[in-house]
Amino acid sequence: MAVGWWGRELWVMWVFGGRWGGGNGNRWRHKLKRWRCRRRQSGDLRGRIGLDRSTNISDDEEYSPAIDNVQPLSVVLEEIPLSVHAPLVMSYNDRIRPLLDAVDKLRRLKVTQEGIQLPTIVVVGDQSSGKSSVLESLAGINLPRGQGICTRVPLIMRLQHQPDPHPELFLEFHDKTVPTDEAHVSNAINEATKEIAGDGKGISHTPLTLVVKKNGVPDLTMVDLPGITRVPVHGQPDDIYEQISAIIMEYIKPEESIILNVLSATVDFPTCESIRMSQHVDKTGSRTLAVVTKADKAPEGLLEKVTADDVNIGLGYVCVRNRIGDESYEDARIEEARLFNTHPLLSKIDKSMVGIPVLAQKLVQIQAISISKCLPDIVREIGDKLNTNVLELKKMPQKLFSIAEAMTVFMQIVGSSKESLRKILIRGEFDEYPDEKKMHCTARLAEILNHYSLELQNSAENGSSENFLMEEIRVLEEAKGIWLPNFLPRTAFLMILRRKVMAICGTPIEFVAKVWNYIETALLTVLMYHSENYPQLQSCTRRAAQNLIAKMKERSTQVVMDMVEMEKLTDYTCDPEYMTVWRKLMENQTVFDEVMNSPQKPRKMKIVGFGEIEVEHLRLHPNIRDQAFDLKMRITAYWKIVLKRMVDSMALHLQLSIQMLVNKDMEMEIVNEPHGFQSWWDRNDARRITISC
Repeated sequence: MAVGWWGRELWVMWVFGGRWGGGNGNRWRHKLKRWRCRRRQSGDLRGRIGLDRSTNISDDEEYSPAIDNVQPLSVVLEEIPLSVHAPLVMSYNDRIRPLLDAVDKLRRLKVTQEGIQLPTIVVVGDQSSGKSSVLESLAGINLPRGQGICTRVPLIMRLQHQPDPHPELFLEFHDKTVPTDEAHVSNAINEATKEIAGDGKGISHTPLTLVVKKNGVPDLTMVDLPGITRVPVHGQPDDIYEQISAIIMEYIKPEESIILNVLSATVDFPTCESIRMSQHVDKTGSRTLAVVTKADKAPEGLLEKVTADDVNIGLGYVCVRNRIGDESYEDARIEEARLFNTHPLLSKIDKSMVGIPVLAQKLVQIQAISISKCLPDIVREIGDKLNTNVLELKKMPQKLFSIAEAMTVFMQIVGSSKESLRKILIRGEFDEYPDEKKMHCTARLAEILNHYSLELQNSAENGSSENFLMEEIRVLEEAKGIWLPNFLPRTAFLMILRRKVMAICGTPIEFVAKVWNYIETALLTVLMYHSENYPQLQSCTRRAAQNLIAKMKERSTQVVMDMVEMEKLTDYTCDPEYMTVWRKLMENQTVFDEVMNSPQKPRKMKIVGFGEIEVEHLRLHPNIRDQAFDLKMRITAYWKIVLKRMVDSMALHLQLSIQMLVNKDMEMEIVNEPHGFQSWWDRNDARRITISC
């Protein structure tokens, strides 16, 4: 399937921006234009990540992930000398920054809603653990402070170093951008939070994005989540803990998430609720990094806590000092460095485990490695979804501006439906429905016909052995007249035949109903599938199909009733099997006569085709029992012919009816449906009608 770059752009709009439907054409064209601009800009990105710029993916080539040509970021990182600059900025290679921007763009496009997980640093911590202080130190800005929960929505912080000394800050939420500055960013976050989560103390899953472009900040994207609290206070919802837990688990559960667990040095780590949550989803700790705040408040035993690692933190610990009062961020870093260099206890902690600069360096490196690990899977998943959705996009209907165009599409639907029906109802091909056995129609119809034949055969059982020949004797006694006694009355034969036909006449009618009910289900399934993009036509198509099946069922019922009447009317067959079976059955008459005339007077005997029967009661009718025996054998032989004829005739009638339905009747019924295509089109303006899904 040829998709190329254009298909990929179109897929992103399709999946992440909503369906391409009527009224949105201009919006989609503008989006496509912007994405094509991004394609031109992507040449630099492709070069930075190691993909040869000459490796151009055209719109006509088959999609295959280009990730095989991308140099792994773990290798790229090895080429980057890790150092800390003025004071937090890591030397960040130009080949890395575009990838982080790409991940952020995918996050803004809400790809996670499509099941594609992105590498994310998720910041969690118990309430009052110092989480806000850590984020303020990394970003160099003031975040909202106060009693209770300050963070009531997921706050996506995008930090980006820029050489311009003038910071640029803005918020993104509800599809709008709100500029702010360092002096007012805290109030701006509060106002945006109120707009998202309301004025109360409740929380919301809807994220708020804070973009900080500032000289000296590390290139990071983090998601700050509400602090964990168990007891609701100050008007918080009663289930505040459950709500916060749900948000945290949503973000930390994906394997692509890196958990930045903020812990206070003043508490025992194993008792922290944030530790319990992270251990629940990351049992090995391989994607959890711990930040220990307030180190200056509880230095005793801190070294043992971070080296013993009782809570299984796989990415290690970083101990930091919180900014105090009105300290500037530069002064706070100086005081932090002095603390960990001179304090008698804290100075013993390895310098690779202390300080905000070290934390920034670790986060940047972990983030880059996470991207290098996840990027191939992200590209692969996008490619898979692209292929799937481009196929779906190609099935979408076109705009129809005239009745001629609409008629063309209409006839295409009818034509494709007829071909599908020929496959499943006539030729026995089910490649369109390989796993749906109910749509393997020839096999299911054969099963229904075989069941019908068995039902008729079961009705041909000769009844109780205790009353053998009694029905024939009673009929012969009523059919006798003034004529020679050794002639078998034809009226007796016809009387018994009619009784037997009437006894089974309901079975063929039930068979007809069952067959056409099944065909109706298959017919509607096919028609609805081929017209699924045209809901305005589905209702009339459904009515036409139901009307057609009702007519076919009525026609078949009439055929059955005529067949029954013919069988009741007379007895005839040219099938030599009748005489063959009758002669074979009459071979039992000699044994029958011997038993009847035996002085031992046995009560039972065996007759081939009937099994063991009672014969004692037949000695009371010596003058008519031989005639009754002959009549019984004739009826038995002829009844086999009748049953076979009723099955064969119905099978042939069914085949003919299906052929007529598929090749002629269905199309005529849909076209002539009173409220069908023509009347639907006449009720709408051809210039405005767009049949869409």
